[in-house]
Amino acid sequence: MKKTFIMIGIIVLILIILGGIGTSYFKPNKNTVLNFIKENPEKTSIKLIRNDTLIIEKNPNKMMPLASAVKIIIAIEYAEQAANGLINPDEAVPLSDLNHYYVPNTDGGAQKNWLIKVKDKIQDEKIAIREIVKGMISFSSNANTEWLCKKLGLQNINDRLDSLGIKNHSEIYYIVSALFVGKEVFPNLKDEELVTALKNLTIDEYRKATFSIHNKMEQDSTYKNDIGERNPNLERIWSDNLPNSTVKEYVEIMHKINSRTYFSKKTHTYLDEIMEFPLDDPSNGQWFDHLGMKGGSTAFVLTKALYATDKEDNTTELSYFINDLNFIQSKRLQMSMNEFEAGILTDEEFREQLKKELLLQN
Repeated sequence: MKKTFIMIGIIVLILIILGGIGTSYFKPNKNTVLNFIKENPEKTSIKLIRNDTLIIEKNPNKMMPLASAVKIIIAIEYAEQAANGLINPDEAVPLSDLNHYYVPNTDGGAQKNWLIKVKDKIQDEKIAIREIVKGMISFSSNANTEWLCKKLGLQNINDRLDSLGIKNHSEIYYIVSALFVGKEVFPNLKDEELVTALKNLTIDEYRKATFSIHNKMEQDSTYKNDIGERNPNLERIWSDNLPNSTVKEYVEIMHKINSRTYFSKKTHTYLDEIMEFPLDDPSNGQWFDHLGMKGGSTAFVLTKALYATDKEDNTTELSYFINDLNFIQSKRLQMSMNEFEAGILTDEEFREQLKKELLLQN
C-alpha cells in the first residue's frame, strides 16, 4: 500500500512538472514571435514602418497565403461604395441569406460569436450591412465575407486592387465555396486520389469551380450540409490556394489608411468604424487616436496587418505573415501575437531589439 501511494505521488509530481513546463511554453511573450521569425526565415515575412521610416524588412516580396487578412480589401471596397452611394450601409439583410454560406465547424466559432454580439441589433431576423462588414473584420466571419463578395461584386473587389496600386496579389474569390471544390469537381474520389486530383487542378480551374459552388449555395440552403471529405492534406490545399500577397503590399495598404490623406473623409467615415474596432476597448483609446488591424489564420497560416497613430502622433504600419506551421507552433504563436504587437507599438527598446536581431534587408 505504501509503495502504491509513493507511485501515485511520483506520478502527480511528474504531471505537475509537465503542466508547469507546458504553461511556461505557451505563456504570452513578445520574444516568442520574434525568435520564430528570426529562426524560420523560409516560413516568415515582416515589414515595419515607424514614422515613415523603415525599421524592419524581411522577405518583403515573398508571396504568402493571406488567410482572413484579405478581408481588408473587401472592407475598403465596402467603404468606397458606401461613400459613393453605391450601397446603403443601413440596408437590412435577412440572416437566412448569410446562413446560406455558414458552414459549421469551419470558422472557429466566428459566426456564432458574432451573432451573440449583435443580438440587440437584429430586427425581424434582419441585420444592417454595416454590421455584417464589422462581423467580417472584428469576428472574421467567413459567411459574412462570402455574402459581401457577391453583394459588392468580386470584379469590383479585384479591380480595387488595381486602384490601390497593388501589383503582387492573386485574385480574390469565394473562400467558403472553395471548401467544396473536392466534393463538386471530383465527387467519386477519396483519400489520396482526391488529394492528387486537387493538386493537379490549375488555380484558374480551382477558382472557376468556386463560382458555380457559390451559386449552388445561394440557391440551395442544404448544399452546405455535406462538405465532403476533409483531412489535413485537403485542408492544406485549401490554405495554400487562398489569395496570396506580400507584407510589402499590405504595409502600403496600412499606410494609405493611416495617412488619412489617401482616402476621402467620407470613405474614412465608413472604413474607420470597421477597421478600428480595437478602439472599442477603452484601454486602447488611452494610447491611440487610430488603431486598425486584421489578422488571419488557417491550420498552417498566421497573418496580421495593422496601423496605428498614437496620442503623440507617432505612426506605425506593420505586416507579418507566417506559413507552414504545425499545430503546436500555431497555438504558441497565437498566444504571443498580442504581446509582440504591443511591444512594437509601445516599446522603443523592443523595436530596437527587432531591428538588431532581424537586421535590415532590402
